[in-house]
Amino acid sequence: MKVVIAIDSFKGCLTSVEANQAAAEGIWSVCPDAETVQVPVSDGGEGFLDAFHAAVGGELVKLVVSDPLMRPVTARYLLYDNAAVIEMAQASGLTLLAPEERNPMVTTSYGTGQLVADAVRKGVTHIIVGLGGSATSDAGMGMLRALIDAFATRGNGLWDDIEALKNVRFTIASDVKNPLCGENGAAAVFAPQKGATPHMVGLLDARAHKFAELSARHFGYDRSETAGAGAAGGLGYAFLQYLDAECKPGVQLLLDTIRFREIVRGADLIITGEGAADRQTLMGKLPMGILQQSGGVPVCLIAGRISDRAQLLEAGFAHVDEVSPRDIALEEAMRKEVALRHVSETVRKLCRVITWEDSL
Repeated sequence: MKVVIAIDSFKGCLTSVEANQAAAEGIWSVCPDAETVQVPVSDGGEGFLDAFHAAVGGELVKLVVSDPLMRPVTARYLLYDNAAVIEMAQASGLTLLAPEERNPMVTTSYGTGQLVADAVRKGVTHIIVGLGGSATSDAGMGMLRALIDAFATRGNGLWDDIEALKNVRFTIASDVKNPLCGENGAAAVFAPQKGATPHMVGLLDARAHKFAELSARHFGYDRSETAGAGAAGGLGYAFLQYLDAECKPGVQLLLDTIRFREIVRGADLIITGEGAADRQTLMGKLPMGILQQSGGVPVCLIAGRISDRAQLLEAGFAHVDEVSPRDIALEEAMRKEVALRHVSETVRKLCRVITWEDSL
């Protein structure tokens, strides 16, 4: 029996690697001879860098950059072949701030720009940036300022002087399809999660709108309405407008890179999962990407919490199972040792059901 395990991180609880290993232990407890293939995965947010590193190898580079409040923080990015992979949350992520420090009126994506600049200096020709988990809503102005500080010539800080970026191709990985501004924009939809009050949301949206107006006047075109422009507090917009980036779903980018269709060839079962699964899972989140590249192999979905089970099953998942017991407090369920045990137990029960079904 060959089982491919590709579970996304349970945010704030388990990494993809930890969840995969717990699932593998559940399989072995029922089928000791099972062949398990563990595939670390991420849709562009937390764990994106490590998932790519596990898939393609390369060199992890450590660099001291500015965190969202311009304090020093050590971040990592990946160099492989002639490309770099950057997880923006390493420098500009919400997890770098204490709850009382969250304020998107003042947080900046400057540190992400420093990571990009360092990769450019090393001569890469393709930069992949995972957009997810940001603490910012600055429309990428901080990131752009860091690039201007690093590369602008003649001391005038003009964007058009930055020759170093002209031969670098950018790809942003994000499943967010929101525009930069408006009721579905970066500020309105995401800034409250980063500490913004309703008043701040209005100010942030107005600031982003003004920036887009000025940018469109300069370039002669406007990408603020492009799908993904609202990702990572508008950082997606800065990459699209200023760096002519291509936007791809994070899960598609990763699965294509690691040749997931080849990995699952000949498998009997795929187990995927995420922290919470519901109808939004069907809108391009990681488990749906796994299902779409399963090649007809049955895909089982596990998650800490499950909603809309009927719709998930109707979409094609062979089994949909909740990891955490309903009567357990969220804080307890998110303790690492508890979550690991629940993942392993859920997969063990799942394997028993599947084994029993196969015997009929």
